[in-house]
Amino acid sequence: MTSHVSRDEPVGRFPDRLRGAALIAALAGGACSFGLVLRAGQRQQSRLLLFLFAIWTLSPFVITAWANIVSKRWSAVARVTLYVTTLILTLSSLVIYGGVTFGHLRAKVGFVFLVVPFASGLLISAVSAPALISRRLSNKRVSRGSS
Repeated sequence: MTSHVSRDEPVGRFPDRLRGAALIAALAGGACSFGLVLRAGQRQQSRLLLFLFAIWTLSPFVITAWANIVSKRWSAVARVTLYVTTLILTLSSLVIYGGVTFGHLRAKVGFVFLVVPFASGLLISAVSAPALISRRLSNKRVSRGSS
């Protein structure tokens, strides 16, 4: 007996639910991170610097939400990897930001709010790049085949 399920198509509704959870996590994580950066910087005199930190802290969540939306054409494995990465990134960022904001972690606040978004961006790039490269290569093969 052979299976008619493609390796590229996941079985069941799990990926759809995971996608929904990832989108909600990205949006909620962005909102919570925004609140935590404002709380951590409440004594900051420069409103411009606080605004720049808030934008920088929000950027990984905006990027993951965007990637989750445009990933519909990616392979099933790439999409599920992105969804899981979004969930892990959101949870870990909130734990780190909350720990620093409420004094449970002894680290420089500015350092954490600079490094965590940067590391998150690297992680998102590492997860998304193979899917984008694979898609471009398959598009080139299709276009060469039709010429």
